[in-house]
Amino acid sequence: MRKISLSKLPELFSAIAKTSALYLPVDTKAGAKFEAWAVGKTLSNALNTVRSAKDFFFPQTENLMDFKVEGKNIELIDTRKECEDFVLFGVRACDVKSFEVLDRVFLAEPQDTYYKNRREHALIISTACNKPQETCFCGTFGIDAAEPSGDIVTYRTDDELFFDAKTEKGKKLLDALSSITEEADEKAVDQQKALIRERLQKLPLKDLKTEGFGSGKTAEFFDDPQWKELSSACLGCGTCTFVCPTCQCYDIKDFDTGHGIKRFRCWDSCMYSDFTKMSAGQPRLTQLERFRQRFMHKLVYYPTNNDGLFSCVGCGRCLAKCPINMNIVKVMKALGGREDA
Repeated sequence: MRKISLSKLPELFSAIAKTSALYLPVDTKAGAKFEAWAVGKTLSNALNTVRSAKDFFFPQTENLMDFKVEGKNIELIDTRKECEDFVLFGVRACDVKSFEVLDRVFLAEPQDTYYKNRREHALIISTACNKPQETCFCGTFGIDAAEPSGDIVTYRTDDELFFDAKTEKGKKLLDALSSITEEADEKAVDQQKALIRERLQKLPLKDLKTEGFGSGKTAEFFDDPQWKELSSACLGCGTCTFVCPTCQCYDIKDFDTGHGIKRFRCWDSCMYSDFTKMSAGQPRLTQLERFRQRFMHKLVYYPTNNDGLFSCVGCGRCLAKCPINMNIVKVMKALGGREDA
């Protein structure tokens, strides 16, 4: 365990940036978001970023390859480049957990080499949540906001930042920072953990449960009549999927530049009317079906295929951003998520 004074954060960030590219949450007009650190940029005090750290591993758009067509000849051009080593600083427990959800999709065989390359080059410095928001419910999914995962876990007090290396990669970086940090005992961190857990017990969604959901529940929920009412106000805007740290749907398209073809992929949403549309038609014709697909995937389909792991981390972004105030919490309450246990 090591620590540094908060007044020395610029010095800390400068030292990290000498070893790898550094990204951290900074305040913008649209809210906190991850940006590359540069002299003068300061760490945001917001609990979480508007969009998750997922973007670093599964970006909203990315070029997959180029190719040129001349007659019957096709020239394929591999546009991939070795990714830089980079450090993500200030990742919250919910977002760190989301990487596990994404890993099971993109690192399953056949592996997504674009995603894999970025994951291998990243070092995650997570931050415990001193003041969780009322929209947070990560505890519902077994996530401890007081003790997140990561290569290095940090804890912030009123005047100091504490570091606890959890992996060899994390220990190597912390060793490189030994000249500007100092040894520390765990007393202040233990007090901080206790305080965080006390605050977690006061959140309005602390008793939301998952016992009614999970593996093998498809038949129980698929034809539930409550889907009609729950989905009736949904706009199909896809906002919930774009702020979600675990959504992984994408589309692949070709674009003719006039000088060749670029094949790229971009995020897609199961809430869109043209999602998975094929020449034979649209497999989910109504917004009810699309709405049901999203939440069944989070609460039933994904855990059925992934050892009981839910595809939600309780970050609360969809609660905060849905324009008609419909979200996974309301679905869970309506379909059987108990709040009295």
